[in-house]
Amino acid sequence: MRCTLLICLLATAPLFTGCGKEAHREAVALCQVLEHNQPSYNSSNGMERDLVTSTRSWTETIMTNGAGHGSGLTQNAGVAKELAGSADLISTRLGELRKALYDQELKKEELQTVRTTLNAQISKRQKFLGEIRTVLQDTATQFEGLSQTRAYKGDTYPPGIDRLAALLQGYHSPEDAVKQAVESLKADYGIGGASGGV
Repeated sequence: MRCTLLICLLATAPLFTGCGKEAHREAVALCQVLEHNQPSYNSSNGMERDLVTSTRSWTETIMTNGAGHGSGLTQNAGVAKELAGSADLISTRLGELRKALYDQELKKEELQTVRTTLNAQISKRQKFLGEIRTVLQDTATQFEGLSQTRAYKGDTYPPGIDRLAALLQGYHSPEDAVKQAVESLKADYGIGGASGGV
């Protein structure tokens, strides 16, 4: 009986070893993707913080002083379009990381969870950036409309400004989720160096 049990254990040992190697291989590949995209991700984080700071400062100035007259309205329309373009660029760069993660063939549930968590965070940020972009585009159109209205006195501002202020009020600066994921993978799977192996 003991002999039979030992034979069974020995027979299954290569299977467990193979599973461990497969998990390690997938973890290394995921680490490589994250490290490759980390510079762009970190840059996007900085760009997002700058976007929020600039947009908040701009909206606060307009809420205090009004939208201006003539060329001031045209200038504000241009600022709104430029900020909207920045939001679109940041979202696109985050989308590149999201796609790279989706392209990974991961069979191990724990690694799929890492990917799902990261992509959920990216999706949330892209949704925020999309909302900001849409409101900025609408606000640019509103500024252009005011510039063509003779009755406008310059002491108010487009409704989009209030919508922007509300969106920005609950903003929290993004964490370095990629760095955290890489550190966790290396610790859990014994990956050394720049995800080159053990």
